[in-house]
Amino acid sequence: MRSLSIFGATGSIGESTFDLIQRQGGRASYRIVALTAGGNVRRLAEQARSLRPEIAVIADAAKLPALREALAGSGIETAGGAGAVAEAALRPADWVMSAIVGAAGLVPGFRALSHGTTLALANKESLVTAGPLLMAEARRRGATILPVDSEHSAAFQALGGEDMAAVETVTLTASGGAFRDWPLDRLAQATVAEASTHPNWAMGQRITIDSASMFNKALEVIEAHEYFGIAPERIEVLVHPESLVHAIVGFRDGGMIGHLGAPDMRHAIGYALNWPERAALPVARLKLAEVGRLTFAAPDPARYPALGLARAVMATGGLAGAAFNAAKESALDAFIAGRIRFTDMAGVVERVLDRLTGQGGLEKRPASLDMVLDMDRSARRLAAEAMGVPADAERI
Repeated sequence: MRSLSIFGATGSIGESTFDLIQRQGGRASYRIVALTAGGNVRRLAEQARSLRPEIAVIADAAKLPALREALAGSGIETAGGAGAVAEAALRPADWVMSAIVGAAGLVPGFRALSHGTTLALANKESLVTAGPLLMAEARRRGATILPVDSEHSAAFQALGGEDMAAVETVTLTASGGAFRDWPLDRLAQATVAEASTHPNWAMGQRITIDSASMFNKALEVIEAHEYFGIAPERIEVLVHPESLVHAIVGFRDGGMIGHLGAPDMRHAIGYALNWPERAALPVARLKLAEVGRLTFAAPDPARYPALGLARAVMATGGLAGAAFNAAKESALDAFIAGRIRFTDMAGVVERVLDRLTGQGGLEKRPASLDMVLDMDRSARRLAAEAMGVPADAERI
């Protein structure tokens, strides 16, 4: 029986993974090794009682007593804290979903590779912050990393075993987020509630806000560079309001192959879960005659400065991705807390990158996870200084 673990089980990706596993037989079809969550004890306990994992872990250690109470008598082992999440990743599993949001997902995903497992990677920050390390570890362990971001899954499928030497471009599409049609001068007044509403996708709050600022797409550009090994100048972004074309691969013979599908993350998750086979999935089928038209436009640099910052990060290389992501997460925390405006986030990230560039060392190639984690903490401290807010240097 195939063994599975889900890290970030109660988030939007984790819930969709849980749904697909249940539809494919649940614990009668799979042996569940570990389920983890950030702080949602009630939902984690419900999932655990349904799937019967070996261990259920809550990252918020203060909530461990509540989890133990909720699972009393079940025979399911429980643990709490970030260290316990990382330790759970060392338990062998055939397939691991890495769906913890943010840099907190880096260490568990990296550790899961130690068993030569298949890592379904929804945590884009792992590749942004430590792409060379992660990919090298997968090769060393004989592990497989399958992308679960809808765009990267789409590009992976469009490539279909093609020689990367024949690829000219990889185009990632973006909906444009909640504010794609807003006047530029109104963006500074955007509220957290307004930024948390996506026109097409049902996602968690943080990724939805990142979609509105296009920081999410900026991370995905870096992710594509690291995962596919394609030069930054060959990665393009198009605003595609319908969110039906997820990626397009262009080849040197002038041909292009695109991947179309409904805006439902269960496609990318289900593809990774069943790879290399394709299983029937409960997602809507497109009827192109009803769709009628598909539209595309180049992103406006003034509306989406995050994309330009991502280009600068790729040009620098080294530890710049770790700094970029840490500063972005800090700025997002501050926006959600009402401490800075929506339009301030990109400026915070730029100031942090400038400070670190001036100090030197940003371009150093990471030789270990410790180097990545040190840069993450440094960038968070600088971001806090730039915003005049308390530092949160312990996210990972």
